[in-house]
Amino acid sequence: MPEQAASDRPSPPPVRLSPVVAGLWRLAEWKLDVKQRLRWIEQTLELGITSFDHADIYGDYRAEALFGEALKVEPALRGRMQLVTKCGIRLRSAQRPYRINHYDTSPAYVRAQVERSLLNLHTERLDLVLIHRPDYLMEAAALADTFATLTREGKVAHWGVSNHTASQFALLHRHHPLATNQVELSPLTMDALDDGTLDQAQQLGLRPMIWSPLGGGRLFTSRDEQAVRLRTEMDAIAARLGISLATLAYAWILRHPSRPHPITGSGRIDGLREAVAALDVKLDTEDWYAIWTASKGHAVP
Repeated sequence: MPEQAASDRPSPPPVRLSPVVAGLWRLAEWKLDVKQRLRWIEQTLELGITSFDHADIYGDYRAEALFGEALKVEPALRGRMQLVTKCGIRLRSAQRPYRINHYDTSPAYVRAQVERSLLNLHTERLDLVLIHRPDYLMEAAALADTFATLTREGKVAHWGVSNHTASQFALLHRHHPLATNQVELSPLTMDALDDGTLDQAQQLGLRPMIWSPLGGGRLFTSRDEQAVRLRTEMDAIAARLGISLATLAYAWILRHPSRPHPITGSGRIDGLREAVAALDVKLDTEDWYAIWTASKGHAVP
């Protein structure tokens, strides 16, 4: 009998992430000692944010271990959270003197990075592992076999991708069920609305993860024409709704019917509170499109 495509086989139970996910990209820059890191994790959990987004390369390959040091102090916290990480980028550093930055989704490299993440994070299993960027040399069948093997070994519960196009997602999803595609979306960067990735997420019933929901801070500080237009419009809406500009930006993302999980990037607990506050905001259609119009600089066609 011909082999059945993974997309045609029964999928595993969906990955369970908190509505808002805490991003650890800049953890090393926060300059927190172990006790402060532990308190930050505890406060984040108290807000209902139970999912933590890592990558092997974050903080020059140091962020996972910094987080893991805190977990080692209070290992019981592991049972209250979901650990997400990514691999597939070989980033040059003092410890990794590659000739150039490049992508690698070979079975040996993915396995090695997963096992390194397990050690860094002081855990026996990762809840979700994403291929960080599309590798033009990816052999989908071989990578899927690696996914299946690591899952059987109990090291990874779910797999997904980040920054993949709809067709790249479909290729890998055909060989092994994927849980999510982590893509960029903000009032400043709207490509995901038109490039098919969010349409695909709805089609498959797989909730996307959203990185840089505040445009990397540009929403608050940039003086370019687009950002100024957006702030003018969004400040007025936020004032009318009695919420902050950041909360409005998160609410704009959460309004999308793909039911996305926005990822924070702040070490400030108040910044996380602003994200969680967006869960109680339901933008009406006109406000959502007013923000779209301000970003684009023109009305809908």
